[in-house]
Amino acid sequence: MSSSKSHIASSFMKKLLPFSDAASADLPLGQLLRLSLFQISVGMATVLLLGTLNRVMIVELGVPATIVAFMVAIPVLIAPFRAALGFKSDHYRSAIGWKRIPFIWFGSLWQMGGLAIMPFALIILSGEQTVGPFWAGEVLAGLAFLMTGLGLHMTQTAGLALASDRAPKDKRPRVVALLYVMFLVGMGLSALVIGYLLRDFSNIRLIRVVQGAALFGFIINLIAMWKQENIKPMSKPERAAPFPLFKEAWKDFINVPNNARLIMVVLVGTIAFNMQDVLLEPYGGQVLKLNVSETTLLTVAWAVGALFGLGIAAQRLNKGIDPSNLMYFGVLVGLVAFTCVILASPILSVVLFFIGTFLIGLGAGLFSVSTLIAAMNLPLAGKSGRGLALGAWGAAQATGAGLAIAIGGATRDIVNAIALNDSLGASLNNEATGYLFVYHIELALLEVTLVILSPLIKSARNKEIKSNQKSARIEIADFPM
Repeated sequence: MSSSKSHIASSFMKKLLPFSDAASADLPLGQLLRLSLFQISVGMATVLLLGTLNRVMIVELGVPATIVAFMVAIPVLIAPFRAALGFKSDHYRSAIGWKRIPFIWFGSLWQMGGLAIMPFALIILSGEQTVGPFWAGEVLAGLAFLMTGLGLHMTQTAGLALASDRAPKDKRPRVVALLYVMFLVGMGLSALVIGYLLRDFSNIRLIRVVQGAALFGFIINLIAMWKQENIKPMSKPERAAPFPLFKEAWKDFINVPNNARLIMVVLVGTIAFNMQDVLLEPYGGQVLKLNVSETTLLTVAWAVGALFGLGIAAQRLNKGIDPSNLMYFGVLVGLVAFTCVILASPILSVVLFFIGTFLIGLGAGLFSVSTLIAAMNLPLAGKSGRGLALGAWGAAQATGAGLAIAIGGATRDIVNAIALNDSLGASLNNEATGYLFVYHIELALLEVTLVILSPLIKSARNKEIKSNQKSARIEIADFPM
């Protein structure tokens, strides 16, 4: 009886948490949970770079918005180097045989170092400088953003590659779901905690909070990497053997059919889903007249949708659905989502707006998880490795997100400036015009994503048909003996 109850409880947990059974003999649950901690560190650093410090520089420190935009753009500009970082981790040779751990280690050091000097650099940047050259603030702040961005890119690329190395193929969907959930948890909790700690702002409090976050991220990364790779000592001749060139490995990677197409899908799709990132809350406030507390709930709606997307993706991928089909479904959900957001303006429907926001999170969650799984399972040839594939995915994803935010904000401002001067006619002379223009661009980009994605879906269906035909053949072994 107890065995039956235990089985029922186990089945319930598997349905409730898609990643509850992600553990395997190669990657036990304890090690998997520890490894996933690096995503909390990355989520925290992301919130600091793109959210908290952005606001602190503009509001509390009075730094010009142009300089702030330049600083925030630095981590985005170095995102393309993730492919090279992944390639290096594929072929790294340490004396004890580690490949990924050294990159998580050095990434953690870079991230901690960047955040450690960050508050001092920002204080100098704000004008509180008595000695030294006038450009010290800009240089130090740029260096801090560069170090932190490089650290989080290195940590996440090597961490994802390590998870891919250790997780069996059939367990990867649930491992990816867990890693995404931990990333969202890291972003959400750090945003709440850091925001609370900085409510009574002062320079000393800024130093304490940011440096405390730096130390916390370093500690949990240490816990994450502990005993994650086996020690396999290498001889000096093995370590001294010539390394393959990145350009050769990249050529081998993109020459495999559909690999380059997947990276293009990730880039365009990420831009399509993320141009609204800094616009939804202002849109709710200016156009739909929501108050601050109501617009804050938009983040909750998006996050709930993203979590639903993660759960659905993990369950469907576990049942054998091809990731390209799930990408397709995520893009379709995105088309419905932005249509709802656009229609919310002329009919002034808050309910429709929140539904659209929830669906944006759902579509983005489905799309992101399925593209990561596809990258983990990409066929490799020649000198290309799993780290290179995941680095290319990360580069496309991070670059797309950064470009989306910049393009979305700039497009809104330019279109509104033209519309509010009555240059587009009386019917478009209102605050909603710029926002709606961006949302229509996102609809168009999602349709472009579908076009780029179509050959991948066709290829997946052809494989499925061939597999079914093969399984349907009558072989000699099928006859009773």
